[in-house]
Amino acid sequence: MRFEAVRTVRFADCDPAGIVFFPQYLVMVNTLVEQWFDEGLRVPYADVIGVRRTGLPTVRLEVDFTAISRHGERLVQRLAVRRLGRSSLHLHHEFLGGDEPRLRAVQVLVCTSLATHRPQPIPDDLRAAMQPYLESA
Repeated sequence: MRFEAVRTVRFADCDPAGIVFFPQYLVMVNTLVEQWFDEGLRVPYADVIGVRRTGLPTVRLEVDFTAISRHGERLVQRLAVRRLGRSSLHLHHEFLGGDEPRLRAVQVLVCTSLATHRPQPIPDDLRAAMQPYLESA
């Protein structure tokens, strides 16, 4: 199963050429992860960070930009879990404009304690909620 959301490219996302400025795609990737927690996993991301004091920093990010996106276009954003480890997860992102791929990314997040900033196991409730999104599931 994949989590899917639709996002309209905003003026603030674009450079003077009228296309998405590549760092803005990374903001979109991060926003999609938060949206996945809130809507897909049904675990508010703000609670994970604020109440539980659990961090999920990105430790690796590999991105292919395959085509431009313009102001006003709607992007279908997809997210799936490639690997779910003890304290890390590997996410696969794909953004499409119509049927045309615009971005593909592999992102590795590590679950950490915000008190110690050290890795810790992914909490059981989060792991259970993530299981359906495993690509092999």
